[in-house]
Amino acid sequence: MGGGQGTQSGSGSGPERADAGRFAPAAGPDGKPYVADAFHTRPGAEDGARLSMSIRTLRPADGQLVLGGALEHVCRVLTGAPPAGWSTAEPVNVPWSPRRLTDLARSRARRSLPTWFAAVGGPGRPLAATVRVARTVAGTEERITVTVPHQAGHAPPVEALAEVAEALAQRHGLATMVTELRPGRADLTWPARREPPPVPCSVTLGPAAVAAAGAARLRRALPDVVPVPLGPPGAPALHHPLGDTAPAEAWRRLGRLRDVLGGPPGTG
Repeated sequence: MGGGQGTQSGSGSGPERADAGRFAPAAGPDGKPYVADAFHTRPGAEDGARLSMSIRTLRPADGQLVLGGALEHVCRVLTGAPPAGWSTAEPVNVPWSPRRLTDLARSRARRSLPTWFAAVGGPGRPLAATVRVARTVAGTEERITVTVPHQAGHAPPVEALAEVAEALAQRHGLATMVTELRPGRADLTWPARREPPPVPCSVTLGPAAVAAAGAARLRRALPDVVPVPLGPPGAPALHHPLGDTAPAEAWRRLGRLRDVLGGPPGTG
């Protein structure tokens, strides 16, 4: 159940037209797709910033498991409240209920089907999130994306990321967490123009990922960054801050960490 999946098949940066129920690139005078004028516009000043998180959790698949706890914890820390609602397709109008979404995911897992749903924040607490739940050979996996906007003059709570990661690692089976910052509208809409890429802010590896890669090796991965150990010394998570310098340096650090891990963080 992957509600919200579009049928768009265009280039992603050019005008499109409806064609037999699908979207297709609109051709220019020469008959070829072209880049929309708006995408030549230089990015302008935005009215705030957005903190985005990509989180992967993995827990044993048993009858006591309740899903949604990781997302709810993140929402409470970043907005002061749990998600207001969830749904498997727009509009997102079902009151937030970890038990109901767990029951849905469990019923679909019996047929070897994953479950996708979106969640939103309440009035005055804007937030957009998606969760994909799947049963794997290692257990029940949740892949969570969360985006929280912040008005200009209100800095995103970057200092709270290590605390969030530690709670996820200790109580919600954190495997990986990657966070990013970027300018953006506080209402979570996107302008019709080219946007600059986000800046990686931090990477956190859960206890199992640290054990698999080797804690000592990970501590040496970034010579100019000291990772923060989270949780018990015998099975720590490691939180790597990345974005306290220029964007190019943050991307360089992310690349070095990816090379040590043998692939993009969060994809394993």
